Amino acid sequence: MKLPPSTHVVTEFVLLGFPGCWEIQIFLFSLLLVVYILTLLGNGTIVCAVKWDPRLHTPMYFLLGNFAFLEIWYVSSTVPNMLVNILSKTKTISFSGCFLQFYFFFSLGTTECLFLAVMAYDRYLAICRPLHYPTIMTGRLCRMLVSVCWLIGFLGYPIPIFFISQLPFCGPNIIDHFLCDMDPLMALSCAPSPITEFIFYMQSSLVLFFTVMYILRSYTLLLRAVFKVPSAASRRKAFSTCGSHLTVVSLFYGTVMVMYVSPTYGIPTLMQKILTLIYSVMTPLFNPLIYSFRNKDMKLALKNVLFGMRLSQNS
Repeated sequence: MKLPPSTHVVTEFVLLGFPGCWEIQIFLFSLLLVVYILTLLGNGTIVCAVKWDPRLHTPMYFLLGNFAFLEIWYVSSTVPNMLVNILSKTKTISFSGCFLQFYFFFSLGTTECLFLAVMAYDRYLAICRPLHYPTIMTGRLCRMLVSVCWLIGFLGYPIPIFFISQLPFCGPNIIDHFLCDMDPLMALSCAPSPITEFIFYMQSSLVLFFTVMYILRSYTLLLRAVFKVPSAASRRKAFSTCGSHLTVVSLFYGTVMVMYVSPTYGIPTLMQKILTLIYSVMTPLFNPLIYSFRNKDMKLALKNVLFGMRLSQNS
């Protein structure tokens, strides 16, 4: 039986990454390696603290622990390949490897958007409806919301990315980026598919739009409730609890919406790489710092985890 001919002749892509001489490449490698290790340690410590400290067995910290777990996978979808690519002379990635990275990068990014919306819902209930909070935000509901975030994130992109992978790629195969992203891949296709491209961007834009609008609505209602609280100490506590989440939302959504909602043809390629680096690499690094520095319970739990690790090493 004769197999049908392949729809593409390109078997691998070349990821140019960041330009520069060998010394600059070594500096970038060292910097990214340190950032990656710190990201794994920071988010991994939060996961361990939430799991081991009974005081953190609440809906807010359950969501935060799952969010930290997500960040480990999100940064791992790009940085290890970037590190290998910097040291590689050919800087190639296989056709299937490129689209697998494309799939995991967008699926994990979508899951992160949904997680941020769920965390905003949790803060809204805790501050605006404190008496009903324990009965509404139960452990079962938390687990269900987390599961829905993962399912929607990973089930939303297989079909559009499969159709993109079936487009003819005849050459050239050079991607002026450090990862396999939508715009560079579509630019290399021999027969562009505006319908597929429109569906993909519409799907991504809808996820961004609805999650960010829900987060803004939740925090508008939340801030209105906080300003009605007579106690200044209670207001400060509420602002401290929500400030960390708002900081993460602003950092992540600000850069993502510039890349995937606004037109990118006017943005220089180097700036696109820097924006992608911020939300895909730097945000997962900053999240543990943002959440731990503004939260007394988390700081105490992290100290207990780190202190316990030192004791186990010394014993």
